[in-house]
Amino acid sequence: MAGRLVFLLEEPSMRVLLEGWLPRLFPGWVSDEHFLCVPHEGKSDLDRSIARKLAAWRHPGDRFVIVRDNDNADCIDLKARLRRLCEDAGRPDSLVRLVCQELESWYLGDLAALAVAFDTPRIDSPANRKRFNAPDSWQKPSVEVKRLIPAFQKIGGARAMAAHLEVQRNRSPSLRAFVAGVRRLNAEAAG
Repeated sequence: MAGRLVFLLEEPSMRVLLEGWLPRLFPGWVSDEHFLCVPHEGKSDLDRSIARKLAAWRHPGDRFVIVRDNDNADCIDLKARLRRLCEDAGRPDSLVRLVCQELESWYLGDLAALAVAFDTPRIDSPANRKRFNAPDSWQKPSVEVKRLIPAFQKIGGARAMAAHLEVQRNRSPSLRAFVAGVRRLNAEAAG
């Protein structure tokens, strides 16, 4: 792969997840060599830094992926605004991916991984699979994950989920869109 994929992230927990999960999705990938995760301290921090970082970046071949929670915003407007920031910074080929609604939606999309990661088999029940059939539609998935796993913490949870999350069985459309976009960028770089 020519250059790295640089992930500009809303929060440190997404960094922990991606640093553990991307090498499973793309065998051979090494953090800082094939990809770089740059976490921010929330949406405002990320939004303010996009144009500045993209315009100032001087590593040839590096491409960008902006990953931000949607948090019940208008998806189309938010994605268009983030794309404009990328275009204005001279990086129109940047990939923008929204997590609907929060990172924990991706966890609810794979209850089997959640059950294994937290050694709680009862989580992956038919009732819960039905209840969380559309994980991206939950307003506050973090509240639901905390209800299922009272001891859940964002960073530790991301680390645990990175080892078990599977795209094939995940019911989160935003997770599948994220993975499809990253696979496309990887194939373009390889081809």
